[in-house]
Amino acid sequence: MAEEKTDYILELRHISKTFPGVKALDDVHFTLKRGEIHALMGENGAGKSTFIKIITGVYLSDQGDFLVDGKPANVRGPLDAQALGIAAIYQHVTCFPDITVAENIFMGHEKTKSPFKRIDWKTMNREASELLSQLDAKFDARSVMGTLSVAQQQIVEIAKALSTNARIIIMDEPTAPLSNRESEDLYHITGNLKQKGVSVIFISHRFEDMYRLADRVTVLRDGKYINTWDIGEVDNHTMVTAMVGREIVQFFPKRDVKIGEEVLKVEGLSRLGFFRDVGFSVRRGEVLAITGLVGARRTEVCEAIYGISAYDSGTVTLEGRKLNRLIPTLAIAEGIGFLPEDRLKQGLVLRWEIAKNISLAVLDKFTRFGWLDTRRENEKAGEVADKLAVKAASVHDLVSTLSGGNQQKVIVGKMLNSDMKVIILDEPTKGVDVGAKTAIYSIMNDLAASGYGIIMISSELPEVLGMSDRVVVMREGAVMAIMDTAEATQESILKAAMGE
Repeated sequence: MAEEKTDYILELRHISKTFPGVKALDDVHFTLKRGEIHALMGENGAGKSTFIKIITGVYLSDQGDFLVDGKPANVRGPLDAQALGIAAIYQHVTCFPDITVAENIFMGHEKTKSPFKRIDWKTMNREASELLSQLDAKFDARSVMGTLSVAQQQIVEIAKALSTNARIIIMDEPTAPLSNRESEDLYHITGNLKQKGVSVIFISHRFEDMYRLADRVTVLRDGKYINTWDIGEVDNHTMVTAMVGREIVQFFPKRDVKIGEEVLKVEGLSRLGFFRDVGFSVRRGEVLAITGLVGARRTEVCEAIYGISAYDSGTVTLEGRKLNRLIPTLAIAEGIGFLPEDRLKQGLVLRWEIAKNISLAVLDKFTRFGWLDTRRENEKAGEVADKLAVKAASVHDLVSTLSGGNQQKVIVGKMLNSDMKVIILDEPTKGVDVGAKTAIYSIMNDLAASGYGIIMISSELPEVLGMSDRVVVMREGAVMAIMDTAEATQESILKAAMGE
């Protein structure tokens, strides 16, 4: 093929990829201009992750053309992609926590000096410091990686990409684990990369990221290419319809549910250095939101209620009965469920099948005389997976092969498989797409209508106001206000969260 003159640094044409039982990509097109930030949007399961793995050489496409600078590129593995100047930064940072920042940046392409190819620590630390300086980092190249925040670790990942002279950087949901302030810092860094001529593919479920950063946006749905727009040509309605294939009339479909009697009451809960004198209650059929700024200690309070961590003083009462200090297995037995924010580390066994994850908390339901009835286990898991519309070939698929939104649905499925009275949902829609959010909200409505008391920890104020009946606002481990959602506003919640 003759060399083409093109404005595009990267082009993929007619890309298809099939796994056993699933066509992950079907005739997908994508172009990336030099010095452009191009958003790649789509629901969980739309094929974004598979597409990115083809660009980075993790997967080989079944068919299609892959061009860099207008010339065919033979990308047979990650090293080929790296040689072409392609690097990826993922939502869940992959690093070596026990060694320094500089060592992480140059891992695999260390600076050496003769004789004997010894590590040139001085050069490596100096060049790492220069890269961090370009990114306005406020930490030292000799810092131990594990001591950094998630946002700082992402900066190290960007520095690592620049150390390989990357011209194309893929950012996969980089803002999902970040606070608003940290996201602003990432916007600034990404803008600077663009100014230096680096091309960025930015994957996100947040429309704010797209509007703030992108020059163009491409949408995939069910493994197919839908369209590419200049960012000035789209609005939320256009994007949602393109991503889910239908109109979503109501983003927060909160249903009116009859509120019953008090099911859980927390009084004077304290833990030295974490939270103090926390008190609230939740009733049957009620969605109680707990919100606040970073450092409000919302998760720590709920982890103490569930028994993941201890509390020093205070009481937790369930259905009028004071509970002794719990551990998670006892909390489940009492009827308290917990969906953790970090689904990968705390919510799932990634190497297990969907069915085994769904049934894990209630294996006694499927055992008799010590034997597990796998047929009943799989049938029940199939019913739950169907109800939640988990996108998978079967309940025997490994959870690690699912998209983030579908993994979140599997965790919710564990709750539906249990006899719960109170369910704690910690950032239940974090990192999932619009369609999956709507499905999770619908499940919350169903649970509330069935008489569950629901505690929802959320940082998204529209979600808090749209899906809850009451709001608990926390700041630095203390409850600042409890208000009815009907009377609350974003302004009143923020004022309470800031201590006004």
